[in-house]
Amino acid sequence: MDSSTNSLDDASADGSADFADRASMMEVRLQAQEDEITLLKSSLADALRKIRLHDQLLPLLKQQLIALNPSAAAVLNKVRCTDGCTGSTRRSSSSAAEGIRPPATSQLSDSIVTNANGHIESPVSMTPRPGPATQDRSTQTEPALPGQDTGQKRVPLPRRVQSLQLEDALAAGKPLVDGTRDKLHRVPGWEEEDEEEEETGGGEPEKELSWTSSVEEPIQPISIKCLQKEAHQDRSCSPEELGSPSASLRTSDSNLSSRSGPMSPIQEGEKKPLVRRNSEKLGNPEKQKKRLDKKAASSANLLSRSPSLDNRAKELVSGAGSLGSRRGTYSQEQSIKMFIRGRPITMYIPSNIQNYEDLKMEPPTERLELDWVYGYRGRDCRANLYFLPSGEAVFFIACVVVLYHINNRTQRHYDKHTDCVRCLTLHPDKVRMASGQTAGVDKDGKPLHPCVYIWDSTTLVTLQQIGLGAFQRGVGCVAFSFADSGAFLCVIDDSNEHMLSVWECNNWTKHAEVKSTNEAVFCVEFNSSDSTNIITCGKSHVYFWTLIAGQFTKKQGIFGKYKKPKFIQCFVFSLTGDVLTGDSEGNILTWGKSAADVKTLGKGAKETFQIMRQTRAHEGSVFTLCTLQGGTVLSGGGKDRKIIRWSADLAPERECEIPENYGAVRTIADVDGEELLVGTTRNAILRGTFSDGFVAIVQGHMDEMWGLATHPSQNIFITCGHDRQVCLWNTEEHKLDWCITVEEYGLCADFCPNGSVVSVGLSTGRWMVFDLLTREVVCESIDGNEQLSVMRYSPDGSFLAVGSHDNFIYIYNVTESGRRYTRFGKCNGHSSFITHLDWSKDGKYIMSNSGDYEILYWDIAAGCKLLRNRFESKDREWASYTCVLGFHVMGVWLEGSDGTDINALCRSHSERMVAVADDFCKVHLFQYPCPKLKAPSHKYEGHGSHVTNVRFTHSDSHLLSMGGKDTCIIQWRVIRGGAGDSRERLPSASPTSTSSPEPATS
Repeated sequence: MDSSTNSLDDASADGSADFADRASMMEVRLQAQEDEITLLKSSLADALRKIRLHDQLLPLLKQQLIALNPSAAAVLNKVRCTDGCTGSTRRSSSSAAEGIRPPATSQLSDSIVTNANGHIESPVSMTPRPGPATQDRSTQTEPALPGQDTGQKRVPLPRRVQSLQLEDALAAGKPLVDGTRDKLHRVPGWEEEDEEEEETGGGEPEKELSWTSSVEEPIQPISIKCLQKEAHQDRSCSPEELGSPSASLRTSDSNLSSRSGPMSPIQEGEKKPLVRRNSEKLGNPEKQKKRLDKKAASSANLLSRSPSLDNRAKELVSGAGSLGSRRGTYSQEQSIKMFIRGRPITMYIPSNIQNYEDLKMEPPTERLELDWVYGYRGRDCRANLYFLPSGEAVFFIACVVVLYHINNRTQRHYDKHTDCVRCLTLHPDKVRMASGQTAGVDKDGKPLHPCVYIWDSTTLVTLQQIGLGAFQRGVGCVAFSFADSGAFLCVIDDSNEHMLSVWECNNWTKHAEVKSTNEAVFCVEFNSSDSTNIITCGKSHVYFWTLIAGQFTKKQGIFGKYKKPKFIQCFVFSLTGDVLTGDSEGNILTWGKSAADVKTLGKGAKETFQIMRQTRAHEGSVFTLCTLQGGTVLSGGGKDRKIIRWSADLAPERECEIPENYGAVRTIADVDGEELLVGTTRNAILRGTFSDGFVAIVQGHMDEMWGLATHPSQNIFITCGHDRQVCLWNTEEHKLDWCITVEEYGLCADFCPNGSVVSVGLSTGRWMVFDLLTREVVCESIDGNEQLSVMRYSPDGSFLAVGSHDNFIYIYNVTESGRRYTRFGKCNGHSSFITHLDWSKDGKYIMSNSGDYEILYWDIAAGCKLLRNRFESKDREWASYTCVLGFHVMGVWLEGSDGTDINALCRSHSERMVAVADDFCKVHLFQYPCPKLKAPSHKYEGHGSHVTNVRFTHSDSHLLSMGGKDTCIIQWRVIRGGAGDSRERLPSASPTSTSSPEPATS
């Protein structure tokens, strides 16, 4: 019964029906167990044949000894009787203490007893006490029958089998037969035995051997005359000949020939020949011997096809003599086991690894260096784009603050943050910067403390870290004071009370702190002319704070006759000192101080902040306001995507609309009064003017990403994610070549080996093939109705494997340079969704992982057959290695991993290193292979969310890693370690980028 269902379509590609034979995984495993039981039957029968040969040889050797030296017969008989009885008594006592009756066949059942004259008596039986039948792995005993003759003495001979090998049980000169791929439960040779019995016509058909039975020939009494004759012949030999192997062979042959001749009883009252209990029906000895030889050959034929089962059978046979031997346990030299969530996963050690325990795991000589960051966080952050006098735009994404030179198109990175950056501000000196991060959690789920980093934008050196342990959940807003040249820093955290704190920049101590509000806070700023005044805005509020002698006083803005908006999104200060706010209603509100209304508020009322003017600005929210020299104000709209230039008295002067595909305006940064930088809600940064329009200089995904693939020969890669975008990127020019919007989530992708097309798997079971040049869809198909998790072309491009969450792997024939696809078959056998798969270098086999931590191997060339014996695949070479479970990458798993801690891995094309994407925002670099647990690695930070995928470029010059929720793509430069402390860079055409100084990661 095959373990996988093969479905072949016609070459016309219009046949989509499958042969509906879906065998469950339980049936597959049950069949495998039956196959192993069948194999054990054959191997044990072979072992028992060897035991029978030992039983026959031992009496013959003793007879030779007695024949050569009759005077030693009495002494030998006395010693054997004493040893046999003592051993029997000792074993019987031990068995009785354990509550188990010893089997009657645990010792030799036959012995030679000599009388006082030195004659050899016939073997007799010592009848055991009646009791229930017992059974072990080799023999089965029955209680003595009533009326059975027990008068004669029987001296048992102990027998201990130390080591048995299945090869020894084969007939001499018969090699192992390497048969074709038959089903394991069919044992070759047994059908021939039945046919032979029918041809000879020798009696009724014999019963098939059971695994608890054995075949024994009767042990006949041997005439003393024959022994004396043999002894007389042997005495004519020289002593040297007696000790030589040839003499032993002659003696053994003569004894065997004497047994085949007429035999005479020694005593009166001839007894029936003794037979091993529970043996097969007695027949012709030659026929029995021939049959056993056939069984040995057939068993060897079976074992030659299944090496792993061969090893298990050998262990069973070699351990059959010891009580409590463990069945089915692999030795350390053959396989090892790792456990994920308590589930054992067996890993078979390749043949080229001789001493697994002596392997030493070391980190790779290669290292990674942050080269480029793709993306910008504009979807949920405000006021996060600044322009420096050095010509660099400063923004952040994930855990990295990026300094991008807009003319030279180079990047520098401040990468000291340990979690996602949430806010950013520029010091009045235009050099120092402050950035705050969220709290995050460690790998054990414990919260980490958020903080604010003060750093130099020129040298990327950290000047100060403040607030460690003082903030909760994260830092939402930061701002430097302007009136006193940045003497203070204001911080608002993300706690429930949104604590407002002011820190002195001279000694970085907390100057004052107060609870601001329970509502969300979007922005905080010092008054540009008075550092004692602070304004905050957010959900349904504008607060005006006064800080005197370390104490805060708060005044709330009064909306009065104007409609109170749901959100106050942003604010700036005008040249007259008034506050301008933009709200969710699309209005710009002008706030000012008013005298105390004594009539309304009563005697002692103080001045208030009220709306002086309302200006209709945009349709939808006003997301950002920016002041220019001369008092000009810029506003950015949400729904209308407009940028409007206002005069000092809020009269509109110019406006433009950014393209729809970039989203709404999130923030604006002034470059030179005319040129602007615009951050959008679709994670893009635009550069342009009102006259010339705007073009994107930074682009990125907008939602969680999973699909990543690198081109086989060019420096380009493709990504896809939950934002329904399929993007092609250039690693040399660091730009987006093209972007296509599809109807569903994109979850996986792969390039055809010829490099002309790329296939993308979607969340509905649908997959599409795009032409890289024309961007047209050249093929489209649907497999099942669940999401696809992996797409992988075979090395020669003749097959495409599609792994789905419906537990199947669909195989397609690929023709016409990747433009025509025809269903070839389907791999059926996994009990959970497919997570990863790889092709062998010859393109005939597939290795796959599933959601329940299963490793399966498939023979695609033979019709998508499941290879039940995974041992056969231990030496197979793989064209790629992305499966997270396997012997060669076992060391990437941390102790206590739950099976989802590693999302992806990728082996380099040079097969020297393997990169790992984990669930703790880290990228690891291991040496390849790393088959031992707790292997050392280089660890790199930068992502602010779980890392979903990693891939090496075709030349291994760079590594690409992709974050999940942080929507960040990081390009790492691979640096090869040279002699000493020197470092050799792999070839790269990318411009040089620098990061903040950091010690070597280990």
